[in-house]
Amino acid sequence: MVISDSPRHAYRVVGTRPIRPDGLDKVTGRALYGADIKLDGLVHGAVLRSPHVHARIKSIDTSRAEEAPGVLAVMTGADMPVAAAGVVGGNAAPSWSSNRVMAHDKVLFKGHPVAAVAANDRNSALEALKLIDVEYEPLEPILTIKQAMAPGAALVHDSLVGNHLGESVKDTNVATIIRHELGDPSGAMDRASLVIEREVEMATVHQGYIEPQTGTAFWDEDGRVTVWTSTQGAFGVRAQMASILNLTETDVHVIPMEIGGGFGGKLNVYLEPVAAILSKKCGRPVKAYMDRVNVFEATGPAAAATIKIKMGVDDDGKIIAAVADLKYEAGSYPGSPVAAGAVCCFAAYDIDNVRIDGYDVLVTKPKTSAYRAPGSTHVAYGVESVIDEICEQRGYDPIEFRLNNASKEGKRRADGPIWGPIGITQVLDEARDSDHWQSPLEKTGRDGKKRGRGIAVGFWRNGGRRSVVTLNLNRDGIVSLIEGSVDIGGSRASIAMQAAEVLCIPMEDIRPTIGSTNTVGYTDNTGGSRTTYATGMAAYRAAELMIEELKDRVAKIWDVEASEVVYEDGTFRAMQDAELEPMGMSFKDLAGRIDGTGGPVAVTGTVDVTEAGGAFGAHIVDLEIDLETGKTDVLRYTVVQDVGGAIHPSYAEGQLQGGAVQGIGWALNEEYYLTDEGRMANSSFLDYRMPTTFDLPEIETILVEVPNPIHPFGVRGAGEVSIAPPVAAIANALHDALGTRFRKAPMKPARILESLGVLTEGVK
Repeated sequence: MVISDSPRHAYRVVGTRPIRPDGLDKVTGRALYGADIKLDGLVHGAVLRSPHVHARIKSIDTSRAEEAPGVLAVMTGADMPVAAAGVVGGNAAPSWSSNRVMAHDKVLFKGHPVAAVAANDRNSALEALKLIDVEYEPLEPILTIKQAMAPGAALVHDSLVGNHLGESVKDTNVATIIRHELGDPSGAMDRASLVIEREVEMATVHQGYIEPQTGTAFWDEDGRVTVWTSTQGAFGVRAQMASILNLTETDVHVIPMEIGGGFGGKLNVYLEPVAAILSKKCGRPVKAYMDRVNVFEATGPAAAATIKIKMGVDDDGKIIAAVADLKYEAGSYPGSPVAAGAVCCFAAYDIDNVRIDGYDVLVTKPKTSAYRAPGSTHVAYGVESVIDEICEQRGYDPIEFRLNNASKEGKRRADGPIWGPIGITQVLDEARDSDHWQSPLEKTGRDGKKRGRGIAVGFWRNGGRRSVVTLNLNRDGIVSLIEGSVDIGGSRASIAMQAAEVLCIPMEDIRPTIGSTNTVGYTDNTGGSRTTYATGMAAYRAAELMIEELKDRVAKIWDVEASEVVYEDGTFRAMQDAELEPMGMSFKDLAGRIDGTGGPVAVTGTVDVTEAGGAFGAHIVDLEIDLETGKTDVLRYTVVQDVGGAIHPSYAEGQLQGGAVQGIGWALNEEYYLTDEGRMANSSFLDYRMPTTFDLPEIETILVEVPNPIHPFGVRGAGEVSIAPPVAAIANALHDALGTRFRKAPMKPARILESLGVLTEGVK
């Protein structure tokens, strides 16, 4: 269902549902992913990984591996160019990136690479790994935020200098402390007639993409590196490779392959620098890829976090004060999503007095990566749980209370920006009026199972940044489109549709391709809900430039001034001289007459968008809980979200459904289950329990369209908001069913049984 404030009737392409251009190749198996690359002389790489969570590397002996059959090259952290050049220690980002890819002197998580081998075949490489002797000195693991921040805690990095509200602090595991403050939160809290303070915890989870990481590289005789990889951003890989390998960016050529999912987890390089160094050593292209255990243990999961929320309301039901303490795990190197979490924390509500403190905390786990609206799910869990409790204690309707306190255009967000047009009120209105919210729910189901309904709101700020699109007109009227954005969720279609709308031609007459870093202009990563928005704007501008160029060509053919030529509904006409081709000249006709008018028609649209316009969503969920087993079933689920303007509604609906499903998994089942030593005990899809189609009902969607004035088609990013509300919505539904507040996610059967008194021992 689409609820629109935009002039959808005026569009011929935008808002339709064409078939995706890359669909046939993908369903027939012709599409090439990272592991499919085949090159002359290609050899295989394999990585030796640490069995320890935290240990000092005392020595590495690779001599036996170097003599093994089929082995062509061996490397360790000593071969990493940044380390070799002396860029180590302190807060040096290149050193930390290098160290993350291949340990220099310490290992900081189980699976941390310590050596690698290139051999004629993968089996020979794997066998050679067994011949590498590594002597470790085990150190104390730091596995939780509480451990990391305890006085006298062991240090992840001895050399780290923390930035704590502008003050430099040594001997700490807290890399950064940030603060956003608005008004007088302490004084306002004292005036509140009801104050509720609660703390929630969320576990480490993985993005769960199906395709494991791969990386192939060739370091040629001219000192240039070519990389073939599955990534969310070719230019991001280029920048990381150049930094880690001490090269200029122009010496690195990145060719993005098709990508089998990412969700933020394929922004960082892992295997690519290793393959490049092995290639330099052996003079051959090297391909390496991970198995599923490596993906879980050695790539970037989403951060675990502890979120403390305190909110005060007055007698009129207005939130007058809010305070948050946000502690996020960064993993073994700085850079958790705490800054984004702080932005999203109270964004849904109009509160004059706010303080948000955020902590970026190091632990001996893999460096965290983005995962769909990174940081937002955590704060929504905390805030929306407290909102639900306020409504319970005061007897407020949960949607009306949110509407009465919703953010408004012109008001200031706690981190500084002033809201432009936003759609949270419309989203809540549609949620309230939805069939789901209006339908009755029997509180006791089959066999005495308990049922509950919950609602929660979430926000994501969305992204803009830099994008490039090039359009080339062919003589048959077909337009070739080259974009720099990797296509994860259908951007070939959504970008082509925006160009087609401006050009007044069918989307099928646009042939989109993804360029490499040598064939298209700089484009930022596919992430942050920026691609359909920002790269779409680049396509829009390129199409406008093409029309202006084509007007010049028509003017030459008709021997009139270009200002006399107009383009409407796919036809060029002369404003003054009706005798000049009275029926006008169609786009395709002109394409066949371009020769002799000034050369081929090729245009490039570029943008650097500094604003994005955030987006809100509201989720409604009905649950059923088996009191004997603690198992929870999702009976019904509805996502209401402001997408601004849905370019391809089916893709937008898919984004809403996909994010909701991932959030449901985070809420009910998914977690890194660690042993006391810090080793992951469930590093397979058999044991790491993600929801499947057998676990879920059809996810209902309501697309609200409150146009984003920054974008010509009103687009707001759609891919990330939908993972923010599910954990909170499910926690609120569980309370509605059982009368118990769940403060830890996942809210798995053991925790439910513990809350019912069936299990008496503490649940990990």
